[in-house]
Amino acid sequence: MKQRVALARALALDSKVLLMDEPFAAVDKQTRNKLREEVQALMAQARKTVFFITHSVEEALFFADRIVMLGMNPGMVKKEFHIDFPRPRRIESPEFVALRADLLNQIRMDVDQSVHEEYRND
Repeated sequence: MKQRVALARALALDSKVLLMDEPFAAVDKQTRNKLREEVQALMAQARKTVFFITHSVEEALFFADRIVMLGMNPGMVKKEFHIDFPRPRRIESPEFVALRADLLNQIRMDVDQSVHEEYRND
């Protein structure tokens, strides 16, 4: 409920840009799935620019038109993904699954490189 109230408060300001920083981090999986659908409907209705910061690949794909993946060095853009499949998005759709695999692969490469560098420097 607190997440819904916070979102309503942010939308009530009627700003052109909305910043959502890990908005579903404090909720359980079932609530997160329901909130995703509600926020997606609100975003379509409000037609605002939303910066959505998340560590969840699924949330990024669910909401984004563009994903900017940061690299291991803070603030460095590693790769951009343009998401052009239709809304409402379904996590089981072939486009979603394929792009999710690509994003997770990019993350895995960064982790592998970081581990390799850490052990190489010992």
